[in-house]
Amino acid sequence: MASVTTRPRKRNLFHLSLQRREAIACACFIAPAVLGFLAFSLFPLTTSAFLSLTDYRLAGRPHFVGLANYATLLSDNLFWQSVRVTSIYALAVVPLWLVNSLALAILMNQNLKGMHLFRTIYYLPAMLSGVAVSMLWIWLLNGRYGLVNIALRMIGIQGPNWLRDPRWALFSIIMVSQWSVGWYLPIWLGALQGIPTELYEAAEIDGSNWWDKIRHITLPMLSPVIFYNLVMNIIWATQLFTEVFMMTGGGPRFATLSYMLYLYQNAFSYNKMGLATAMSWLLFVAVLLLTIVAFKSSPMWVYYEAERRRP
Repeated sequence: MASVTTRPRKRNLFHLSLQRREAIACACFIAPAVLGFLAFSLFPLTTSAFLSLTDYRLAGRPHFVGLANYATLLSDNLFWQSVRVTSIYALAVVPLWLVNSLALAILMNQNLKGMHLFRTIYYLPAMLSGVAVSMLWIWLLNGRYGLVNIALRMIGIQGPNWLRDPRWALFSIIMVSQWSVGWYLPIWLGALQGIPTELYEAAEIDGSNWWDKIRHITLPMLSPVIFYNLVMNIIWATQLFTEVFMMTGGGPRFATLSYMLYLYQNAFSYNKMGLATAMSWLLFVAVLLLTIVAFKSSPMWVYYEAERRRP
């Protein structure tokens, strides 16, 4: 009986070839992202982790010193001063950013004539460079000829030397930080306009006033956006640098020495790159812990409508 040989079907060969081509195409598409992550994220992270355990000073080879950099920081009074300044700044600025920007967004959400112009005006400061804004406020807060003190003298108040008095310097930086609260307007406005108007109409029928509607409708519906802005504000507040670098240089008497400014000084002024990378890792751990706390607390106050609808 003659043997019958079977040939593979062309369809299967074509199917396998198609799979290979799809795999190659997929690899080509994701290769830039993977290579970018390896070159610009993973490699710098691992390098900085290693340098934090050395006495690297930019010139010469790094020498391994173990945890000596971290021990040095924990016994450094200026390090703890920078932690104190950054903590005070963050505790003051994060709530102010959230409350002021949300209140401004609620006002800007009104359907009034010319509101688009006001939205643009309030958003414009966010488009300016931080260096330019700092230079502007140096002039406004000058103790002798600044416009702020001139306006105060017109009503009989002698203003302080805002940026040269240790009692007022950090407060001045906090005040300047509110200049760009309009940066959050697009985020808030998008969330506000996504709230169904039927909820407000039903609340009005029930006799609710404006505060009841904000408390029981606006804030719960905005809670995911509030959570997002809270996490981002914590990250940004702990990275205070430009304003103190330009306006006070960390003074007077280290009253505005922020964490990032002291890290910069260690790296590029004192030539202690190993110590600076150790500071960067401590900041990373601190921000990570704060973010974890925020995420762990979110189920208690963040309302997700899609999750509530699940059976």
